[in-house]
Amino acid sequence: MLVRAAPRAAPGLALPGPGGAGPGTLNGSMPAPHPDGAARRARLQHARLYLVCGAEPGRRELPTLLRAAVAGGVDVVQLREKHLHDEELVSIAAAAQELCHSLGALLIVNDRPWVAREAGADGVHVGQDDIPPADVRALVGPHMLVGLSTHSPAEIDAVEEGVVDYIGVGPVHQTPTKPGRPAVGLELVRYAAANARVPFFAIGGLHAGNLGEVLGAGATRACVLRAIADAEDAEQAARRLRERLAA
Repeated sequence: MLVRAAPRAAPGLALPGPGGAGPGTLNGSMPAPHPDGAARRARLQHARLYLVCGAEPGRRELPTLLRAAVAGGVDVVQLREKHLHDEELVSIAAAAQELCHSLGALLIVNDRPWVAREAGADGVHVGQDDIPPADVRALVGPHMLVGLSTHSPAEIDAVEEGVVDYIGVGPVHQTPTKPGRPAVGLELVRYAAANARVPFFAIGGLHAGNLGEVLGAGATRACVLRAIADAEDAEQAARRLRERLAA
């Protein structure tokens, strides 16, 4: 059940038309058809750089950030927003999905599978203390991606293929976006590289200056937040990260 609230979009993202008919779009047209699960999982396999951002990133408007980040090499965008009502976030996520689709990136919604489903997003990401992945899969069906945060070898081992499509491994370093969550260091990255049964993204305090450490520990994918969202030049910041990942 969606919580009713007067919808508003992040600057530059359009909302549903009068009466709430149709998802939010950028140009008033209906979004292009979304790929099926096989197509999404094929794109996930090739993904290397993952950006997490809020609906209103601090330095720039959301569409500006997304265009710059994807131009620089971001493959996956996660919309993580803790403060908006569901209906409000559906409108923003639907418009962000259309933009990401046009740019060639996947859009994931954090924590709220019903929002991801209503917005037509490519997937949903949950944490260990959120809705269990099996319940998320039942809510979103077989064609959407389901991601899961992991912080220990036991959590990596417990991942069920067919339910979870990818995992985040971290936080590698302590980060202000996860207060109270201790850093796992490189050892868990090494464990994931040897044992994870699904693609994994190293996450937590990563930037161009320390990315080499996680690559040396066996990671081939990375997830960042501030390293792109807070950069003066988001496109160039993404490009530097992508070049390190490609090397």
